Amino acid sequence: MTIETIIKEKKGTIVDVRTTEEFKGGNVFGSINIALQEIDKRMNELKGLKQPLVLCCASGGRSGQATQYLMKQGIECFNGGSWLDVNYYNS
Repeated sequence: MTIETIIKEKKGTIVDVRTTEEFKGGNVFGSINIALQEIDKRMNELKGLKQPLVLCCASGGRSGQATQYLMKQGIECFNGGSWLDVNYYNS
């Protein structure tokens, strides 16, 4: 399954790992905000979300870090890159 399919067919959850301030400045409709630095503290919440997770941020760097970490924790997830790219597929 591709990231595009997951987003377009709403088969998972979009998680934006930017800061709350960045998220408030613009985000993907229906996405949730869990900042990269909060991921470890919010693992139970992340595990309860509809998987796979599509992670996004400003450019793909932080979402890449989050993807690697969460995959090691057994969570099915993908790095969606920039939230603007994810938003393009969400229309």
